[in-house]
Amino acid sequence: MCTDFVNLTTENIADEHLCCIIRSRKPHQGVEAKRQWLSERLKEGHVFRKLNAKGTVFIEYAPLEKAWVPIIGDNYYYLYCLWVAGSFKGKGYGKSLLEYCLADAKEKGKSGVCMLGAKKQKAWFSDQSFAKKFGFEVVDTTENGYELLALSFDGTTPKFAQNVKKQGIESNALTVYYDRQCPYIQQNIEMIKEYCEINDVSVSFFEVDTLKKAKELPCVFNNWAVFYKGKFEKVNLLDVSYLKRILQK
Repeated sequence: MCTDFVNLTTENIADEHLCCIIRSRKPHQGVEAKRQWLSERLKEGHVFRKLNAKGTVFIEYAPLEKAWVPIIGDNYYYLYCLWVAGSFKGKGYGKSLLEYCLADAKEKGKSGVCMLGAKKQKAWFSDQSFAKKFGFEVVDTTENGYELLALSFDGTTPKFAQNVKKQGIESNALTVYYDRQCPYIQQNIEMIKEYCEINDVSVSFFEVDTLKKAKELPCVFNNWAVFYKGKFEKVNLLDVSYLKRILQK
C-alpha cells in the first residue's frame, strides 16, 4: 500500500490532478471549473487530500460553517466526498483517508464530523455503512429518506437547515440547482440541455455560486439537486433513463 498522499494547496493546485476526472493533456471544462472553485475554498479551510498516484483515491471536507450545504452546526467538519475506485479498492486507502480527517478534526478542536446519507445508499454518496463502522450515527432526517450522519466528539450534533424541509419550489419546470464543485456537473448539464431541447422540455438551471445561496436551498444538497412539478426529486446527477422517469411523472 502506497502511503504517499498530497494535500492540495493554493500553490500546487494548478499542477495536481483532481482525481475524479483525470486529464494529462487536454483541458476538461468540468475539471477546470472545479479547480477554480476549489482554489477559493482552500482559503476557507477546505481540505482535498489525495493519493499521489494516477487514480481516484481522495477525501474532501470543509468546516461546516463554510461548507456549501444547507446544514447547520457549530464547529464541525462536513465530509463532501470519500472516494476510492478501481484497482485501489480494498487496500486500506479509505480507512487511511477517513482516519486522517478524524485526526485533523480532533487536532483542530472540532466537535465532530458530519456527512450526507440516506436510508438506502445512493450513487454519488460516500459509503455510509463504511462511515458507521467509525461511529457515525444518524442525527437528522428528511421525510423523503435523506439522513444526516455525524460522529460527535462532545455530544453536540448538527442538523439540516429548516429550509431543507420545504422540498418544494413554485416552478413546475424541470429545475436544477448546482455548483461547480463536481467535475461531472458540466457534462451532466449539457446532456440535460440537449435532451430537453430535442424533446421540447422546459428546463431551468440555477447556479449556487455563494455560501448564502447554498445554506438557504429548499432541499438536501451536496453539489446538485433536481426538482420537477415543484417537487424535489433527487440530489444525484442524472442519466438519460432517470431523466425520462422524472419527466413521465
